[in-house]
Parts: sequence; structure tokens; C-alpha cells
Amino acid sequence: MARADGVVIASEHFWAFASRDGSVREGAMPAPPRALCGVPLVRGLVRLFSALSPLFRGAGVAGRAERVLLVALLLAPLSLLVLPQSASLPIGVGTAVVLLAWMLRGRTLFLHGAEHRAIAAAEERRLVATWDANARPSRFAPRCGTNFAALVVPVSVLFDRLWPLPAALYTPFAVTLLSLALTMELWQIVQTSRSRAARLFLLPGLGLQRLTTREPAQEETQLALTAVAAVLRRELD
Repeated sequence: MARADGVVIASEHFWAFASRDGSVREGAMPAPPRALCGVPLVRGLVRLFSALSPLFRGAGVAGRAERVLLVALLLAPLSLLVLPQSASLPIGVGTAVVLLAWMLRGRTLFLHGAEHRAIAAAEERRLVATWDANARPSRFAPRCGTNFAALVVPVSVLFDRLWPLPAALYTPFAVTLLSLALTMELWQIVQTSRSRAARLFLLPGLGLQRLTTREPAQEETQLALTAVAAVLRRELD
């Protein structure tokens, strides 16, 4: 997770936030109930919301005002339960604009590229070479949230068109939630499949990463590597 002021790296068990001010904050990822982790659709939502947990820890990554903003954005679809259906488009557009402005502020795009490079360096076992600028792993990543976003948009549109029940107050919220759940199931299949056909689903997201990442400076790559090293240290202890 790239931010304007640093980079968050998370594994299944731990997260670390390396800030541009030189500090490193660390924490543990939540352990969701095992019973939920095996339930189709539910398991994807659990994993999706767990990934956001570093932002909502009291001593974590985001400040109080930022956490309030993020909660408001996440809960915005719930307002459609009491508002007319005609409000769904302006609420959706407004939420997307605010979210994009939050995601793309400051040096976020450059640190996003640094995040991908640092993770690739760990996977390719070239951490030291990358730190010393003797290696430059790709700044594009197949597991990036951008790829997930590129999948969720067409799934949401298709699901909205094929919704089998009569329109009701809860319909926009239900469509949004189920679209996220279905996309997470598809995402898991694509990520674990060795089929080249499955990898075609990643192409739109990889193309979109040309807009959501920039070539990072070496010190930005080192910042991301610092977060990676903090997570690896705890995982290997």
C-alpha cells in the first residue's frame, strides 16, 4: 500500500510502514475466524477488509481525520438504503473522485512503483542488489490492487445488469457487496492459476498501472525495501 508519506508492506501475519520521515511502524495483521475463511464469497470480503486494517489501527498508518474520511467512503453505499435510486450515480462518482484524490496525492504514484519494485526484489531474491541500485525489478505487479479494481468494474456492471430481484432500497448496496465478493473469488482463481488464459484477466490492470505508478527515485525504492525488510524479519523470527 503506497501512501503520500511512505509505504506499507503487509504479509499474512505482519505489516510495516516505512515513513519518509525515517520512522518505521510495525504491527500484526488480524486473524479472521477460520470458519469464515472457508466460506465462498464471505472469505473474499474478509480478506479484502483485513487488508485495510493497518489504516485503522490507533497507532498505525493513518491519522484520525484520515480514518474518519475512509470510513465515510466505505459506508457511502449504505446511504443508498434510504436515498432514491437516482442518487446512486452521483454518490458513486463523488465517492470515486474523493477516493482517487486521496490515493493519488503527493508522491503516492512514485511510492506505488517503489512498493512493487521492493516486493519483486524480495520474490526474486535481489534485495541487496536492488538497494544498491544494481538491479531494477519491475514496477508493475500482478497482485496490485489496481488489477483488482480493473476486474471489479466490469463485474459490477455485469452484475447490475443481471440482478435477478426486483429493484429495492437495498439493491445498490447488495450489488456492490456481491460484486466485490465475486471479484475476490475471480481474483483468487487468477492469482493461483498457471494458465495463460487466466493471466489475460490481469492485462487491463497491468495497463492501468502505467497511470497509477511512476518510476521511483532510488531513495523511494529504499524506503519500500525498508518496510519489506521489517516484515521479513518478523516473519523469519
